[in-house]
Amino acid sequence: MERLRGALETGFARVDGALALLVQRSDQTDKQRADHDTRLTALERARWPLPSLAALTATAALGLTLYELTAH
Repeated sequence: MERLRGALETGFARVDGALALLVQRSDQTDKQRADHDTRLTALERARWPLPSLAALTATAALGLTLYELTAH
């Protein structure tokens, strides 16, 4: 009976250790995900607004064309 109790305690200790390791890895993954979310948000804010830049360039080109047509 003592042998069985010892085996059960050893088994429970292994399971408990494995669960603790899983919790630790899960916490690390959560921290990495939060860090990646923060960095991605910063990159999204810093990118050039390409449609706005294209519209501004087109407006400048139209203005220069109209200036050239009316200057002659």
